[in-house]
Amino acid sequence: MQRILSTEIPGKEKQTVTIAGWIHRRRLLKSVAFLIVRDAAGFSQVVITDPAVREQVEALTEETVVEVTAQVTANPAAPAGVELTGPQIRALSSAVGVHKPFELHRPELGATMATQLDHAALALRHPSRATALRVSAAAAAGFREALERQRFVEIHTPKIVGTATESGANVFTLDYFGSPAYLAQSPQFYKQLMVGVFERVYEVGPVFRAEPHDTARHLAQYTSLDAELGFIADHRDVMAVLTTVIAGMVATVESRTAVPVPAVPSEIPAVHFEEALRIAGAPADEPDLAPAHERALGEWAVREHGSEFVFVTGYPMAKRPFYTHPQPSDPRWSNSFDLLFRGLELVTGGQRLHRYEDYLAVAPAPEKLAGYLDGFRYGMPPHGGFAIGLERFVARLTGAANVREVTAFPRDLHRVTP
Repeated sequence: MQRILSTEIPGKEKQTVTIAGWIHRRRLLKSVAFLIVRDAAGFSQVVITDPAVREQVEALTEETVVEVTAQVTANPAAPAGVELTGPQIRALSSAVGVHKPFELHRPELGATMATQLDHAALALRHPSRATALRVSAAAAAGFREALERQRFVEIHTPKIVGTATESGANVFTLDYFGSPAYLAQSPQFYKQLMVGVFERVYEVGPVFRAEPHDTARHLAQYTSLDAELGFIADHRDVMAVLTTVIAGMVATVESRTAVPVPAVPSEIPAVHFEEALRIAGAPADEPDLAPAHERALGEWAVREHGSEFVFVTGYPMAKRPFYTHPQPSDPRWSNSFDLLFRGLELVTGGQRLHRYEDYLAVAPAPEKLAGYLDGFRYGMPPHGGFAIGLERFVARLTGAANVREVTAFPRDLHRVTP
C-alpha cells in the first residue's frame, strides 16, 4: 500500500491508509494511547486501544521512525477532523539510548541558541525552525520566478576567486594549489561581466565575509540573492525591478506558508541620504546609517507612508565600492541605494560605472583586475543591480530575533560545526 502524507488523510475517511514519519509525541492514558506522527506535511493522530499494540508503542521513544497502517475515522477533535484507528505499527528506525537536549512537541524550543545549534540535526525538526526554512525556500523561489518573468537568466559564478571583490581586509584566504586565493565576498564582478552576455542575470548562492561581527544580524557565510541588469537610465530603474522582486518573494511566501506577510507598495517610498540623516536625528556629516538610524527611518516610513519598506538613496561615494556610479548632479553622492525592511538594511544596490576609462581612474589596482576590466574594454551598457541577504529577509519576515534561527547550519565568528 502506498504511503500518503498527513495532509491527504482527510479525504480518505473510512479507508485503510499507510502513513510514515516520526513519533512526535506519545500520550499513554489508562484506557487509550495516542500517537502523534509527524511527517513533512504536518501531523497525524493515531488512536491505540489494542493492548498488544499499546505494549509495542510503550517501547518506542519520540523521534522513532514508524510506518502506520490504519483506518481513517472522523473525529472533530482530531487534527483536520480525522484520526487513524485500529493501527498496525512498524518501527523503521529507532531513536534509542539517546538523551534529547530538548522536547520537540513543546510549542517553543526552550533551549538556548547555542544548544539548538550544537544539536541542529534535532532542533531543525521543530515546527518553528522547519517553518523558517520553508519560508526561506519560498522566498528564493519567488525571487527566481519574479526575475524569470522579466527576462533574467540564472548564472552560477565561482566562489573561489583570485581577487577580493570589495575589500582585502574582510576575505577568507585559502591555499589554492600553492597560490593565494579567496572565498568570494559576492558575485559582483562576474554578474557585471555577464550583463555583457545576457543583459539581465541573477544568482542565488553563498557569499563569505570575514568580518569579526558577533551580532544577531551577521553571518560569516550567508545566501545572497543577486541581480544585475543592463540598459538602464540610472539606479531608479534598478529600484523599480527590485520592488517587483520583493513583491514576488512576499507573494510566494504567502502562497506557500502560513506566515503573515507585509504589503509591498507598488512604489516604495524613497528618501535621499541627506534627508535620511535629518529624519533619523543623526549628525549631518555622518558617513553611514547606524542600526539606530535605520530603526528610526523604519518607524518614519510606517508613520508617514504606511510602508514597512523604505529606500535610502544617494549614499556618500566614500562609503560605496569603487564601481559605484556617482550622482551626476553632485559627485559627492552616489547613484546607489539601500532598501530597509522593518528598520533593518536588507538590500544594497545601485548603478555601476560602465565605461572603461572611468574604471582606470578609480580601480584600486587595475593590474590585478584585468579579467574584470576586460569586460569594459569590449563595451558595456549602463547597468546596475542589487543583492538581497536571504537570511535577513526571512528573519525580518518571521520576526526572528537572530538570523541563526532561520539558518540551517550557520557559520559565524565562533562556529564551523555541525
